[in-house]
Amino acid sequence: MKIATYNVNGINGRLPVLLRWLDESQPDVVCLQELKAPDEKFPLSAVEAAGYGAIWQGQKSWNGVAILARGAEPVETRRGLPGDPDDVQSRYLEAAVGGILVAGFYLPNGNPRPGPKFDYKLAWMERLIAHAATLFDTDAPVVLAGDYNVMPTEMDVYKPERWIKDALFAPEVRAAFFRLIDQGLAGCAAGKASRRNDLHVLGLFQERVWSQCRAKARSSSPERPAAARLADAKVDHHVRGWEKTSDHAPVWIKLKAARRKRSAT
Repeated sequence: MKIATYNVNGINGRLPVLLRWLDESQPDVVCLQELKAPDEKFPLSAVEAAGYGAIWQGQKSWNGVAILARGAEPVETRRGLPGDPDDVQSRYLEAAVGGILVAGFYLPNGNPRPGPKFDYKLAWMERLIAHAATLFDTDAPVVLAGDYNVMPTEMDVYKPERWIKDALFAPEVRAAFFRLIDQGLAGCAAGKASRRNDLHVLGLFQERVWSQCRAKARSSSPERPAAARLADAKVDHHVRGWEKTSDHAPVWIKLKAARRKRSAT
C-alpha cells in the first residue's frame, strides 16, 4: 500500500497539478492539507474521475484536510481533533482504509510567536498527543500523515539560525513533537519540501531524521505496526517544478502487505 501526504495549498487552484500527480504516482491513500475551500467547493467529481473515493473537511479560504483512497471509499472514523469543542478550524480527519487507520492533519503554523496563534499551536499539539495515545492502544496499524509544521532538529532545516524566532523551530514545539514520537512512532521518510524548509533527505530510519509521515512502531507483535511493513519512502521533489504547483512536495511511503498468521496444525 502506498500512502502519501501532500499540502496542496489550495485544491481548486492546484487541481491540475494534483490530478497529474495522482495519475503519475498512483498512491493508494492520500492525505491532503490546506484545501482552502468550503465543503461544497471540494472537487469531488474530478477526484472520482481520477479513480479515488474521498472524505474531506473544508474551510473557506483557510485550512481544510481530505483523505483519498484509490478505488475505494475511506471509512471515516473521526472528524476533528477531540479536546476542544470550540475549535472550528478544519485540521483533522481519520479513516480506515485497507486495514490501516489513517489520521490526516494540518498542524497549526503558530506564528507570530509569542501570541494567541502560538498558544493555539501548543494546545493543538497537546490534544494530538493525547488522542494519538488512544490510537496506539488499538490493534490496528496506525499512520499519522500530514503537515506537522515542525522543524524538529537543526538537521531538518537549511541555515537553522534563520529560524530561531519561528514558531516551527520553537523549543516548546520541538519538545512536544518528540513527546508525540516517544509514544510509539517511527520516522518513515525525510521531510516536507517547501520554499521555506530545505530539509535534508538522509534516508530511512536514520536517527534524528523526521518527516511528514509517521508510522506506528510500538507493539508486542512484529506483524502489527505499520513501521514493520515499511518497504520504501520518497519525497516527490520534481512536482515542485511543475507549473502552478504548490509550495510543498508530496511525501509517500510504501507498506508491504501484512503477513497472514499461520493456522495451527
